[in-house]
Amino acid sequence: MSGLKLFCTDTTNSGMTEVMPRLAEVEADVQGLVEAHMETLLGVRFLASEYSTGSVHRGRIDSLGLDENGSPVIVEYKRDTDVGVINQGLSYLAWLMDHRAEFEHLVRDRLGVTAADQVLWSGPRLVCIAGDFTRYDVHAVREYRRSINLVRYRLFGSDLFGLETVASVRGANPVGLRARRQAVAKAAANVEGVSMVELAGAVDEVLLGLGDGVNRVERKQYRAYQRLRNFACLRPPQRSKLLVYLKVDPKEVDLVPGFTRDVSGLGHHGTGDLEVQLRTPRDVDRAQDLFRASYAAA
Repeated sequence: MSGLKLFCTDTTNSGMTEVMPRLAEVEADVQGLVEAHMETLLGVRFLASEYSTGSVHRGRIDSLGLDENGSPVIVEYKRDTDVGVINQGLSYLAWLMDHRAEFEHLVRDRLGVTAADQVLWSGPRLVCIAGDFTRYDVHAVREYRRSINLVRYRLFGSDLFGLETVASVRGANPVGLRARRQAVAKAAANVEGVSMVELAGAVDEVLLGLGDGVNRVERKQYRAYQRLRNFACLRPPQRSKLLVYLKVDPKEVDLVPGFTRDVSGLGHHGTGDLEVQLRTPRDVDRAQDLFRASYAAA
């Protein structure tokens, strides 16, 4: 996986043995493994396998799912490198957008009425999982105004499975970059009387700037920031604070009253067990290590 080497320690002889990476014997092995653990691996609830697109389109979508924010997800698999996987996936995305009612019916059957009513059609996603991608693939996805993830897989030994995001491209960005930068500049300067809306603009800029291909998903109750999975959810500004939920284990954080809180087991909008409370630009600076840790885990 892009130069990654994995070693197994031998406690008996105090030695180390390299675990060699390998590709699956057949594509179906990768598909079966991901579908069986899709929520853990991708943050996506599994809906269907080998889904037929009908007699006119004459295709079969490898996997259909629904992500943490309610966005439809198409997952396509290739055992090794295949230059056609992106175009194939995009054709399925086009089909999906023309068959929204059919997809919502599938969601209703698998996940219930509530999930079907909350499908988010503004951000359908394509996830391509393959043994590798060419540099042309990586350049090509940047030309599409779609949310696309290129993910390289490897098997290690008999029981290890690795995923590496090669490229992650977000769809159209509805918020102007200039407006966001003006907000973050004012907040960073700690201008007296900075509003929660301006502070939210600063947080937005920080989260989007953590790496290439961060996808922002707008929901009524929260704004999600996503790589392969959500890594942060920002609630709408309150009068005196902002709430951000992160995919960081609260047990691994020194919780500070009034700043960080363990919300595992507590109902809240958005995903993540660590709540971060932001009131000033200084709080945003304090939270940056937590933001980066959550981004790395996604």
